[in-house]
Amino acid sequence: MYFLSLVVRNVYTRKVRSSLTGVAIAISIAIVVTMGVLTHSLKKTAANILHTANADFTVAQKGLADITFSSLEEKDLEAVGQYEGVRSVMGLLIAIVKVDEERPSFLELGLPASQLEDFGITIVAGRKYGEGAPDEVILGFRAAEQLGKTVGDRITLNQPAPHEYEVVGIYSTGQVYGDSASMLPIKRLQADQRKIGVITMMFVRVNEGTDIAALRKKIEDEHPQLATVQSEEDFGHVDRNLQLISAANLGVTYLALVIGSVTVLNTMLLSVFERTREFGILRAVGWSRLRVLLCVMFEAVAVSLSGAMMGVGFGFLAVKLLERSPQMIGVFEPDYPSGVFRNALAIAFGMAFFGAVFPAIRAAILRPLDAIRHE
Repeated sequence: MYFLSLVVRNVYTRKVRSSLTGVAIAISIAIVVTMGVLTHSLKKTAANILHTANADFTVAQKGLADITFSSLEEKDLEAVGQYEGVRSVMGLLIAIVKVDEERPSFLELGLPASQLEDFGITIVAGRKYGEGAPDEVILGFRAAEQLGKTVGDRITLNQPAPHEYEVVGIYSTGQVYGDSASMLPIKRLQADQRKIGVITMMFVRVNEGTDIAALRKKIEDEHPQLATVQSEEDFGHVDRNLQLISAANLGVTYLALVIGSVTVLNTMLLSVFERTREFGILRAVGWSRLRVLLCVMFEAVAVSLSGAMMGVGFGFLAVKLLERSPQMIGVFEPDYPSGVFRNALAIAFGMAFFGAVFPAIRAAILRPLDAIRHE
């Protein structure tokens, strides 16, 4: 008990230094938590997109930085539909348009009215748009709430030229990506975007018993410009953004560990230097080298864990702010996996260990007589 109370007293008596160290650690942990939640959530959204319409796999243009830039021709849709084992194939056009200053990146999805049910669209109010309706649109329920729109309202979407639509229905897909978007006839969206005969991606269903891996390989071999996607790991073939975000997340984690460790090292070195005589007296009255070493290490752990707890709170706040960013509306829905917090805890302990191990060893090997003479 005396040992732990001494650890707490040593941290408390250096409040300013301990607090500044804790804040530095908190900032590092907050960045780690924010990046971890962002990366995990975007991967989850991407995985949901892949399985839209209960597709067995998705096809898009190969080697893009962003899947929304994918540009396939309708003849590609017809070609994939001819493969043995393919039960159905559905083409989708995605456009990013501006609604207002607060929503500069609003999603429009173009799909034939006859395929809405197959795509997983459930109309919760109003009706679906007509197959050839030039001025009708349906909104996801999240988009309707964000825009303050309901059935019968008008909405202007900035295409290459602004166009006004009537909201004829509100729909739900069960996915944040789709529920925060709008949908309209694909022919109309192709005309608005000046992409006649162009689609962004296709969703493929296969017959029962079909070898999906062999089918995907055959499609990619015969159409080198296409990439097939079945899992999160495959998503990098058509969208490098997630790979870049994952790499950034890993880099931030290592950088946070280094910065935190250096901060703890500086603090603990100063503490050991100031308390050289104290350690000499403790050694003289019977403290072992191990006990001195553990005393310094425990102080570092106490400061690191305090900073980590603050950092997790800061991370939650940062995620909430990020969620409300106009660029993230409809794309980012926070998901908090336990692995992110285990990672933050491990980093906090890593900061404490790597930052305190050298000062702790230095304190432990002091000769009692030399330490007591220290001024």
